[in-house]
Amino acid sequence: MKHEAITERLLELAARRFGCSRELLRPEQDFFEALDIDSVEAMRLLSALESEFGVEIPDYEVQDVRTFAGLAEVISRRVKHA
Repeated sequence: MKHEAITERLLELAARRFGCSRELLRPEQDFFEALDIDSVEAMRLLSALESEFGVEIPDYEVQDVRTFAGLAEVISRRVKHA
């Protein structure tokens, strides 16, 4: 799966899960701010992304990630290895 497709699916899932407009979300945005979420909700988002993409993402790979683009990059690496 291409990185761009992963990014788009990620943004769509985030928008749907947190009830915001997909058109307002951009890859370079800080997802905590864009979705107005805390770390617990971010972990729930990560869990949903793991299910959506069929991958397991270790916490250490995302501990410093704050943008949708960063999440997409981590997922892209995992999807290639799956």
